[in-house]
Amino acid sequence: MDGRTAGPVVTGTSVPLVGRRDALTALRGAMAASHRDGFQFLALAGEPGAGKTRLLGELAAMAGENGFTPLWGRAAEYEQMLPYSALVDALDDHLDARREEVVRTVGSGQATLLSGVFPGLAADGAPAGDEPALADDRSGLARYRLYRAVRHLVGALAGPTGLLLVLDDVHWADDGTLEFLDHVVRHPPAGPVLMAVAYRPAQAAPRVATLAAAAGPRGHEVVVGPLSAAEVRQFLGPDVSRGRGTALYEASGGNPFYLEALARMGGTDVTELPPTVLAALQVELGDLSPGALLVAQAAAVAADEFEPAVAAVAAELPPAATLAALDELVERDIVRSAGARFRFRHPLVRRAVYESAAAGWRLGAHARIAARLAELGAPATVRAHHVEHSGSFGDLPAVEVLVAAARAVTAHAPATSAHWLQAALRLMPDDAGAREDRLALMLELSWAQGISGRLAEGRDTARELLRMLPEDDYPRRGRAARVCALMERQLDRPQEARALLLDELSRLPNPRAAAAVPMRMRLVAESMMRVDFRAAQAVLDLMPDNADDWEPGLAVAVAALRPMPALAARRTDDALRYAEIAGKLLADAPDEHLSEWLDAIAWLCWAESYLGRYGEALRHFDRAAAVARSTGQTYILTNLLAGRAKTLVATGRLAEARATTEESVEGARLLDSGQQLVFALTQLCLAESWSGDDEAALRAGEEAVRCGVGAGETWEATARYARGQALVNAGRFADGVEAVLDACNRFESPRVDPGTLLQACETLAYADASRETGTEAGAGIGAGISTGISTGTGAEIGAEIGAGADTEASARAAQWAALAVRLEDPHLPAYCGFAALARAHALSRRDPSSAAAAAEEAARLLGAGERRLDAGRALLIAGLAHLGTPGGRSRARENLRAAAEVFDACGARGLKARTERELRRLGVRVGGGATTAPGGQATRFGLSPRELEVAQLVAEGLTNQQVAERLFLSVRTVETHLSRIFTKLEVTSRVGVATALTR
Repeated sequence: MDGRTAGPVVTGTSVPLVGRRDALTALRGAMAASHRDGFQFLALAGEPGAGKTRLLGELAAMAGENGFTPLWGRAAEYEQMLPYSALVDALDDHLDARREEVVRTVGSGQATLLSGVFPGLAADGAPAGDEPALADDRSGLARYRLYRAVRHLVGALAGPTGLLLVLDDVHWADDGTLEFLDHVVRHPPAGPVLMAVAYRPAQAAPRVATLAAAAGPRGHEVVVGPLSAAEVRQFLGPDVSRGRGTALYEASGGNPFYLEALARMGGTDVTELPPTVLAALQVELGDLSPGALLVAQAAAVAADEFEPAVAAVAAELPPAATLAALDELVERDIVRSAGARFRFRHPLVRRAVYESAAAGWRLGAHARIAARLAELGAPATVRAHHVEHSGSFGDLPAVEVLVAAARAVTAHAPATSAHWLQAALRLMPDDAGAREDRLALMLELSWAQGISGRLAEGRDTARELLRMLPEDDYPRRGRAARVCALMERQLDRPQEARALLLDELSRLPNPRAAAAVPMRMRLVAESMMRVDFRAAQAVLDLMPDNADDWEPGLAVAVAALRPMPALAARRTDDALRYAEIAGKLLADAPDEHLSEWLDAIAWLCWAESYLGRYGEALRHFDRAAAVARSTGQTYILTNLLAGRAKTLVATGRLAEARATTEESVEGARLLDSGQQLVFALTQLCLAESWSGDDEAALRAGEEAVRCGVGAGETWEATARYARGQALVNAGRFADGVEAVLDACNRFESPRVDPGTLLQACETLAYADASRETGTEAGAGIGAGISTGISTGTGAEIGAEIGAGADTEASARAAQWAALAVRLEDPHLPAYCGFAALARAHALSRRDPSSAAAAAEEAARLLGAGERRLDAGRALLIAGLAHLGTPGGRSRARENLRAAAEVFDACGARGLKARTERELRRLGVRVGGGATTAPGGQATRFGLSPRELEVAQLVAEGLTNQQVAERLFLSVRTVETHLSRIFTKLEVTSRVGVATALTR
């Protein structure tokens, strides 16, 4: 605003805007970009009263001129904990007016999900959808499903003409709204959507300031500063003397709202101007009649946007007197009409009015509103805000309202749930009669804090709960200690987790008691995380399989931990036997016996995946995930989803893997756990890489490594391996080889699992065999390989295969093939084909016939092990090798056709495109076929979506500079994309790109 007009929804204004030329240019640019390129995100940052809302009004006017539908909402200072209040303010009336149309567009399932937040979509007798209700998922990941649904809703509301969604004052927005904004800038809605937010930098959460940058080229930020002296003179007009104008400028600092407030005080001497904007507003309020001021104060207590009836209840005035007072307030521009409701002209006005009321009177006003809402049957979530501000210590009915409200919003707004639980605890009596209820609420609070991403607060609450429990209450103390240790682990504080468990165990009079088992299980898990499997096995050896005094489900949990240490010690037969036993126990146990032990059951799921028992792994991952959702264990759910994605990648179900990793990544971000984010990003990196999107894969891999957590632990090494695999798949062989070697610690006491080691050997053999020259120095593997193999030392292997720093690339490939043979375990059939495939890479240049035979053998073994994608890669290598043998073209066609079918079924776009190019060279007509992953032309050419964009613009004749400007990229990035495009299309010029795209 420029000071002369204000309001939450300024759709233009008849008063010309003063100054702001650069800001208006930026607004027009964002609008044009949204019209041309789809989703754009615009952030306006400025101090209170700087004019952000006024500029948003200008943007709304532009939107109307461009055919966009403008929808506007704002967060409020005194209702900051109300879930999604700004989004509801913006969308709900629009949804209510078009409910049937919206339900048809988004589907009844999505509408049911959204109705938990937007009352306008809730209706009696609405058809039940397939989408689970928010309340059914207590894991915290319900928020992810909700954000995805809102994103789709926004895209649907945009339609072909466009949507402007304005969220004002987001520095007051609740955590859920901020999480949605963070989600939507990374996962833009479809269609022409311009999302604009305004915030005060000094009052905003750190994540708000990063939103525009997170949106990348779709993000725009405008800093709204003070008006200049010349602009202030223009604003004040010719009727204000130059001297007074200068005094007003100096007093206001060029802040438009403060300037307006001072300008309204036309009769005040310049030497008596109030020193702050709130002081100026207090002067303005002093001119109101007592009745109007009372109604204004009641309205300030009621809500940001209030109904006259509610203000009348708070003010204890009859309706007629309230309406008369509102007429005065509107005339004095304190409040403005918004249909049947009213709003203050600016949040600063509401704040000044609220603070002008006595604290005791405000408490009574909140109590009167809460009582009236209770009479009307309003839900606890509507009453909680006023109950929180009016409840007194020992007020049990108030506690009940707050707890009910907290439980109602836990699934989709856990931060608000935690806030209301804390308010309930403050009001709860601190006596022996309420002690058990207090302990139960503290456990609930710890959980809500944890799933809302406030792990440190959840950990502190759990520690306080532990302090309050009696010393001899060993079962509950054990559970509390285990929860604390889990949260310390999520905070990447494993030493603290271990110390806490050991301290609590030392307090037990009988270290073998049933109460000790859960804590010992957590110690086992901590040892396995830091790759100390001997320590884990030592603890497990002291634990029986079952006992009469064990709780239901505990025997399943102990059994679930046994396979992984056995696998790490290469006691594969034992690991398989343990997995079989645990699987049977798990099948016989009901879900309610599993919920407390999901962290242990997750280890069984991962072990089964590592053992190649993919069907059992997926079945157990899915069951454990369902229990985690229903019981609210987000920190385990994200881990289970990452493991499920790993298993899906192994079996070649890439589309499912990508969807699963997306949910895992989003869950980890919501949880704010670096450990879980690395787990999720690692699998996203691999899923995107094998799908053919090198850019997305490397972005995920780089972020996983950059997180910098888990040093020395297996999951951190696996993240570095995934990045190396993505580099090799992208054709960056030298960088990829170095990254894979680094991840495997150059095979000196590696911290990755045996299966990954085998895959690393095959990857290294492929990378070295694919290099055009052998000038790069080999990374000798004979200098002491510690892989747990009993036959042969690293030096012996080096002697057998002739390791040396100056060997040719093919010789280095042979080294990796030989090592793969040593690492191969016949008891793990899922991995047996990797040694044969590595051998095929090593032989590909000097003995194509033997290479083809080895690759075909690898395809057979990998197919038998359910590794479809890897079997397809082996068929591709076999087909290429046959091309180098006399009379091998027919066999090559056969293998290549089979490989293309596998890649198509798996959704491996890049590999499919490469295979089809080879088939075309052999004269085989290839129709492109459908794939399981989206991509259209990009799928056909093996290009990523961004590479296809660059290729199409190059084909149109644009220069690199023009392409960079069109796509908001740097010229260097365009050059990198073009280099990859040349390689994938097998062309050497821009003309070749155009020709390839029109083939």
